[in-house]
Amino acid sequence: MASKTERIEARFPSELKILAERAALISGITLTDYLANLVRADAPKRLKSENEIVLANQQFDNFIQVCDTAPAPSKKLAEAANRLDSEGF
Repeated sequence: MASKTERIEARFPSELKILAERAALISGITLTDYLANLVRADAPKRLKSENEIVLANQQFDNFIQVCDTAPAPSKKLAEAANRLDSEGF
């Protein structure tokens, strides 16, 4: 069974629309498929970069040291964290 599709409406300058249509045409796919492929290729990388933290070795060592010496979370904070975990965050 095919997945349900939804409509996205967007406005582009005419030269950008023509460029996208030409690229889709030479790729042998529809404009919709061309734009969907761009989203599939780009969105995961962008989302990953927003959710990933890159640290130098010294920064990581400092972070671990702070974590190791931090006091235990309060009961209220632990309950909030558990609630977020149960909600899938």
